[in-house]
Amino acid sequence: MLIQYGQDLSNYLYDVFVAKFDFWLAFGLVAQLLFTARFLVQWISSERAGQSVVPMAFWFFSMGGGLMTLVYGIVKREPVIILGQAMATVIYVRNIMLIVKNHASGSRTLDR
Repeated sequence: MLIQYGQDLSNYLYDVFVAKFDFWLAFGLVAQLLFTARFLVQWISSERAGQSVVPMAFWFFSMGGGLMTLVYGIVKREPVIILGQAMATVIYVRNIMLIVKNHASGSRTLDR
């Protein structure tokens, strides 16, 4: 029975990651790696600061990975991915806009 589960798992993993490997699977995997990199960037920045911080790079990785995952979802016709990433990407872009706005207004007050 345990051997059968192992064979079934092996067959499943082969089917998902090898038999169906194409450009879009590679694209989706790169998108997911880019999206996951944001947590590594955030963790390293927080460790350096000694407190929890969210660096600008976090939002750029979020936006890049989110947009790539959205494209992947559209191509693969996955409504859950499309809805989730479309809404999340708006939030990523808005956060970047707010950060840029705050930096711009902060630099103006320093010029005065």
